[in-house]
Order: sequence, then structure tokens, then C-alpha cells
Amino acid sequence: MLDRTEPVPAPGTASARRHPGRISTALRSSPSRLAILVFVVLIFLFTGLFMTPMAAADGTTTHFSDALFTAASVVCVTGLATVDMATHWSVFGKVLVVIGTQIGALGVLTFASILGLVVTRRLGLRAKLMAAGDSNPLRTHHGAVPEGQAVRLGDVGTLLLTVAVSTLSIEIVLGLLLLPSVLVTGIPFWSAVGDSFYYAAMAFTNTGFAPNAEGLDPFAHDYWFLSLLMVGVVAGSIGFPVIRTLTKQLRSPRRWPIHVKLTLVTSGVLLLGGAVTYIALEASNPATFGREGAGRTAFQALFLSTMTRSGGFSLVDFDELHGSSLLVTDMLMFIGGGSASTAGGIKVTTLAVLFLAAVAEARGRQSMEAFGRRIPSDVLRVAVAIVLWGATIVAIATVVLLQITHEPLDRVLFEVISAFATCGLSSGVSSALPDSGKYVLAATMFLGRVGTVTIAAALAASQSRQLFRRPEERPIVG
Repeated sequence: MLDRTEPVPAPGTASARRHPGRISTALRSSPSRLAILVFVVLIFLFTGLFMTPMAAADGTTTHFSDALFTAASVVCVTGLATVDMATHWSVFGKVLVVIGTQIGALGVLTFASILGLVVTRRLGLRAKLMAAGDSNPLRTHHGAVPEGQAVRLGDVGTLLLTVAVSTLSIEIVLGLLLLPSVLVTGIPFWSAVGDSFYYAAMAFTNTGFAPNAEGLDPFAHDYWFLSLLMVGVVAGSIGFPVIRTLTKQLRSPRRWPIHVKLTLVTSGVLLLGGAVTYIALEASNPATFGREGAGRTAFQALFLSTMTRSGGFSLVDFDELHGSSLLVTDMLMFIGGGSASTAGGIKVTTLAVLFLAAVAEARGRQSMEAFGRRIPSDVLRVAVAIVLWGATIVAIATVVLLQITHEPLDRVLFEVISAFATCGLSSGVSSALPDSGKYVLAATMFLGRVGTVTIAAALAASQSRQLFRRPEERPIVG
């Protein structure tokens, strides 16, 4: 076993200059802490850029609270806004939005590793560990993980290439396919090109910003355009490890890792189940689906179910939904998309592991099993920690925002979950927030994007070892 302790360099030596203090050592030894630091630096960097007069369409300085909120929403690929994203920002501001979403979608550590790979044409061990930790939260914990990983350390270089190529190729193809629909609306050619690739980037990164003030209204009956948006959102939300597996082993599903199978099956069940639920709840609502035909209702329900999984685009006014539909939307947003993806939430594999644990307990089995594989108990502990931290963040933010805004609970809870899950759907609360409320939602977006496991690993000494075991005693549960 490797010794994790490092010798203390002598003062004045070159080694000492490379290790200026405990803070630097802590950052080097913990990719999770580095992730938090980089995200914070990026958010404040983009805040400063958004505050420059050249970023605003009218040439004025954007208020700090709006710039900070926008920066957090962009870097955390959320999609919430306190200003009109289509009219407030200049061309330079919109370029900043696209760049920020690309960095946030790829993951700062993965993005940094891609740059290192391009520059040096090789990845060092530390860069591989950082990238692997960004794609698999279990690597933030001390010790070897016993099960096969969704991303093995030796495959990190290939994964990073997959991330870069898949992101670029998917967004380019989407932009080209969306271009005819944008041209049909009467937008000049070069503006249409910009809008098409803007929509493609926002769909794949699961951000949901629109480049025009009307949003999706011009495309409300363009099923080609809306279907492409759904394809982009799903492609971004299933995760890069899944994309890599599908591109290399599409015809050999039996060889797919359990992570890929759980992600695809759970995502499919949630997608179709959400659509059926929306049809059942909203078919009689004339303000949403009630006046539409059967085919139109089914399509809109599928579109809504897709976008609640972190997509952020919307065809309906959420103030018109029944309370039951809002609650279903809250649950779908909280779950989110796949691990190591552009989506947020607690992730579909977390839900799958909790479900498998409940099934194993009901059957009286000691271990969780799926697709002929046994899932270790430490995965369940991580899943429980993710849900607990996520629920705690949502609860605290909701209570604070209720006190600040005095808005109804269902609207505030909807906005908070959308921020935490980096979904971007809004009940309208964000547009009328005071500065204190903007800071609360910005912090919620940050915590949701960085990840509850990363936060827990950074705050607690997750790499500390306990060399003894206390006597066992069982409390009464339930």
C-alpha cells in the first residue's frame, strides 16, 4: 500500500518553494477541493466579465447581483436568469454565455485535463486521477473501489478524447440540423446560424437559454426542431461514459458496464413514466394540454418530461400546471440525469441504487444485484449521502427563500429544486428576486453543480483512516 504522507521540505529549497503552505498541499492532495476552488474562481471571473459595459446590449454596467447570478447559472449550466438573456446581453455577452456553459458542462477538471492532453500529448498520473474523480464521485473516497468503474484510470485519456469529440461533433451536427427551422422563421442567414448553434449548445449542455426574446414560441409547432432539442438534451444528460460505451460497443449490449445499463434503463423508465404521468394529470387542463389533440398532447408531455431532466426548455407556463404536476416536476428535476453528464440532480444511478437496495431488503438479501452483477454496500452509502445532502440543501434554501420572498411554497420549492438540479425551468420567482434571494439561488446552483459528494469530501477528512472498530450495537429503525 502506498504511503500517503509527504516529507516536509526544508525551508529555502526548491521543493519548499513548490510547496508554499498547507493550503497548497491540501489542494494538491484533494481534487474535490480543487474543483470547488476552480468553480468559485470561474464564477467570479465571469461575474467581472458580465459586469463590463461591452457585455450588455445597452453598453451599461450590469449590477453585481445580476452578473453574479448569471455567471453562476452559466458556469453551473443551470439556465435560470434574473435578466432577459436574449435582450440584455450583447454579442460579446452571449459569447461569454456559450463559453461558460461549455466549460461548466464538460466539468472544470475534465476541461483542464483536456487542455493538458492537447498541450503535452500525454496525461500525468495526477491529471488522470483528477479526471477520473470528476467522472466518478466514488473516487473522492479513500481507498480502492472494489467494483469495476464506469471509467477506469487507464481509460481516462480515451474518455477525455471522447468528451471533446462528442461535445464538438454533437453540437455541430445539431446546429446544422436546426438551421433550416430557424431560417424558416424569417431570421437573416448569419443571425440564424448563430441562433442555431446557440440552441445546439444550450440543448447539449442542458442549460436551456434561448437567443431570442420569444423563446420557443416561434417553434411551438415545429416538431423537427423540438425533437432535435430533445435529442440534444438526452445526449448531454446520459453521460460521457455512456456515450463512450455506445460508440465502441453498440452491438454488444451484454458487455456494457452495469453503470451504462442502469443509466439507460432508469432514464428510459423516468422519461416515459413522466410523459404518461403528465398526460394523465394535464389532459383535462385547458390551459396546458386540454385543448390539444391526442398526438399533440403526447408530444408535449414527452417534451416536458425530457426537459424536466435538466433540459430547461419549456413550451408550457408552469403557473398553469396543476399542483400535482408541479410536484411531479419537482421530483423529476431532483433526480436529474446521468453521472458524468451535463445534467444535474442526484443522478439516475443514485435512484437506481436506492431502488435496488429496497428490493434486496424486501427479498431478505444482504447484497444488491442487477444485470447479473453484485453492487457493493459502499455504493449504497454514497447514494444515501448524495440524497441526504441534496435534500438538506434544498430544504435550507427553500426556508431562506420563503422568508425573503414570501412567495407560495410550491413556487419557491420549484425554483430551488430547479437551481439545485441545474435544470433551468422557472416558476417566475427568479425574475423578481431581491439581491439577497439572488445570492441564495446562486449558492444553490453552485452546490448543485459542484456535487454533494464533492462538498462532503471537501468538508470532511474523507481520506482519513480509522484503524480500529468500535463495538457494534443496532438502533431501532422505522
